[in-house]
Amino acid sequence: MLLLGLDTATPAVTVALHDGGQPLAQLVTVDAHRHAELLAPAIAKAVADGGASQRDLTGIVVGVGPGPYTGLRVGLVTARVLGAALGIPVYGLCSLDVIAADVVSGGHDAEVSRPAGDFLVATDARRRELYWARYDSAGTRLSGPEVSRPAEIPAAGLLAAGEGPMLYPEVLPDAVGPAYPAAATLCRIAVAALAGGDPGSTLLPPEPLYLRRPDAREPGAPKRVTP
Repeated sequence: MLLLGLDTATPAVTVALHDGGQPLAQLVTVDAHRHAELLAPAIAKAVADGGASQRDLTGIVVGVGPGPYTGLRVGLVTARVLGAALGIPVYGLCSLDVIAADVVSGGHDAEVSRPAGDFLVATDARRRELYWARYDSAGTRLSGPEVSRPAEIPAAGLLAAGEGPMLYPEVLPDAVGPAYPAAATLCRIAVAALAGGDPGSTLLPPEPLYLRRPDAREPGAPKRVTP
């Protein structure tokens, strides 16, 4: 097994190569405006750093969001096109679930213990809103994902991971890492799901989870001008 993992649902462009046992390479660049420019070189470098070529890949796993339209689309289109070109399967995972998995495992910080109770993952949805979901202490999603104004999120007394606490500390004061999904964790979850024999219970089709209509709109029909 040789999985390529990638996620562009947040300002972080993250790519990893995983051999089914451990990550071989991982790259993370945080830049909310250069997803399209950064992703292809990051894929090439991660694969090369792992001592492989793209023809060695046996599958691709991509974060499906929720996330802003433009950045999220870059990752999903790239994953689907590359999968089709190589003739390999492409799997999706909720990007909030990936952050939650690192909260539970402490993968973001070896000195941080697991949460004792429920917690939130919240990421930037722009328009002064957040994407969010609630998880139990084992990392199982209890509700969401949803998109809401920060003040409308039922966050009282809960730890929160993701970029949300950085953007709205007055609403989410009890922050825990990480801020962004890690592609190596994306791969780890996919490997476990595939090995478990029931990937459909965890893995999703590689389709975007927008939760709302994109900011961009197709122009309507031209208005008739009356002389």
